[in-house]
Amino acid sequence: MNNLLLSDVTVDAWVQAGPIKMSDLLGSVVLFEVFQVNCPGCFLYALPNAIELHKKYSDKGLVIIGLATAFEDYDKNTLENLQLLVNTGEVVGDTFKAMSQHGLLIGNSKLPWKLPFAVGMDRVEPDNDPVTDERVLSYARQLLAQFDKLQEDQQKAIQNQIRVYLEQKIMKAETFERFSLQGTPSAILFDREGKLQDVSFGQGEHKQSAIEQLLVRSEI
Repeated sequence: MNNLLLSDVTVDAWVQAGPIKMSDLLGSVVLFEVFQVNCPGCFLYALPNAIELHKKYSDKGLVIIGLATAFEDYDKNTLENLQLLVNTGEVVGDTFKAMSQHGLLIGNSKLPWKLPFAVGMDRVEPDNDPVTDERVLSYARQLLAQFDKLQEDQQKAIQNQIRVYLEQKIMKAETFERFSLQGTPSAILFDREGKLQDVSFGQGEHKQSAIEQLLVRSEI
């Protein structure tokens, strides 16, 4: 994981402020805010937070890129719905329901804010790989660094859950899987040399301090 680089991020399609070459981002601290269109938590918390980080640090050397992905709800987490979101501010599915319940939509359908940074779509392709014992075990070790230290019954329970997940998984998202992300929202943070510094899942309260440390370190 720690050997991954900025160049290992795959953006299959740019829908705002692109295309961008990963090599052109060297020299900046880069944060990829990874989200799904059909992800209420992404829109209630992670993306608004990313907008604030952009406002605060974009002139200090931070580049934020929104990367939409899909590891579930493949009928909603599509490039078309991402384009709709960026072009009109309209949200769909569970995101629409949650934002509506919180009274956060304008005209009952649109976001009250716009993403001020580049936005792209992860490469999502059909997953035709067979679900073998080796694949299940590899996935478990990727997902949980301490997997091999768990009790045997815990290992079996986790492997059974992973097998069920893989058997119903019809698509694979390249960057999401390459960086062993656990879900959305997630964040992938690189230093100015393009080296991976942090991967977080959820709101990632430490994200701002990690960014500040990288920006300060770069100035020394």
